[in-house]
Amino acid sequence: MNVIEVTQLRKEYRRGRRRRILAVDGLDLSVPRGSVFGLLGPNGSGKTTTLRCLIGLASPTSGACSILGADCGSELPRVIRRVGSVVEAPSFLESFSARRTLQLLGGLYEIEPRRVEDVLERVGLAERAGDPVRAYSFGMRQRLGLAAALLKDPEVLILDEPTNGLDPAGIVQVRDLLRGLADQGCTVLVAGHVLPEIEQVCDAVAILSVGRAVASGSLDEVRARAGVGGLLVRAEPLERARAVLAAAGVACTLGPDHLLVRKSAIDGANVSRILAEAGLYPAEIRPVRASLEEAFLGLTRAELPEELA
Repeated sequence: MNVIEVTQLRKEYRRGRRRRILAVDGLDLSVPRGSVFGLLGPNGSGKTTTLRCLIGLASPTSGACSILGADCGSELPRVIRRVGSVVEAPSFLESFSARRTLQLLGGLYEIEPRRVEDVLERVGLAERAGDPVRAYSFGMRQRLGLAAALLKDPEVLILDEPTNGLDPAGIVQVRDLLRGLADQGCTVLVAGHVLPEIEQVCDAVAILSVGRAVASGSLDEVRARAGVGGLLVRAEPLERARAVLAAAGVACTLGPDHLLVRKSAIDGANVSRILAEAGLYPAEIRPVRASLEEAFLGLTRAELPEELA
């Protein structure tokens, strides 16, 4: 079952009397229950606008989006208690402590006081919970925002750049937290552009560019959209193998213990034949798929207008 559905979402902003900015352009998105789904894209690709539409901070120009079967416009109040979110930089009263902040928020939803201590521990703020927010670093404020989102023990968690400002230990902690929540049945939608972090935590991703999804699916499916990055070839001696391939018109580069045949029409069988005819017998020939980073850069660059690409 899909917990989040976005159908032909379009969001247009007006700047002045005549100028219009199209932030999201016909976006379709489906997020299954119990998954960690990554929304990737460069700045200005429509990630945050999409999240704002999902949690009722912005109204779509056209199209529709729903959470837990409820329309994110008129029906959102019916399910909002089951949804936690941090979109854009969280803001809190500077003179209040993290504990007091969460206690006040918990009172709005009649949440048991012990839940406050649980989430403070979970996000790594327990030792500084009594300090005023004004003394917090940007990363600590991010943690407090995450704690506030977790306070309701949500079924759906929507996060915008949750590891922004965190140190390496904090990044690992948040990553483990998100995976643990998904394992318990929570559905997590996380927007970001730090690809190694997304790659380690997400089950599936959508890559956005200029307001549209240019690829969506599992990590393997999205990587496959970029095609084969080349062929890795191991043959000894490497220098002679490279010379033989170059003489046959096959461009390749020399690695520490292999050759990388650049993406081309030639297949592994022909590479093997060319080397064998020269008395070289490769120990390994295998395709090298593009990384998520290569897929991201290739797919988003292809969507840019020519003057920006």
